[in-house]
Amino acid sequence: MGLLTIISDLFNIYSFLIVAYCLLSWFPGAYNTKLGQLLIKICQPYLRLFDFIPPIAGISFAPLVALIVLQFVERGVFALLALLGLGF
Repeated sequence: MGLLTIISDLFNIYSFLIVAYCLLSWFPGAYNTKLGQLLIKICQPYLRLFDFIPPIAGISFAPLVALIVLQFVERGVFALLALLGLGF
């Protein structure tokens, strides 16, 4: 398993956790479960960076922007690794 695969898998897992965190908002009391508390500890520090984005019609697009930024960071990491000759 290569370095790029491991990094890609980590980014994909974190993206999945953010989506799961957002889906928990659909279920009352879901954040009070052990899974909800774990996702809060893992996802909220990153998602708080995007709190400046105002909701539109009551819907927050901050998690979507956070996922897009995460994809850009992943591509930046891959580009940096390729530049350093560590990615291939």
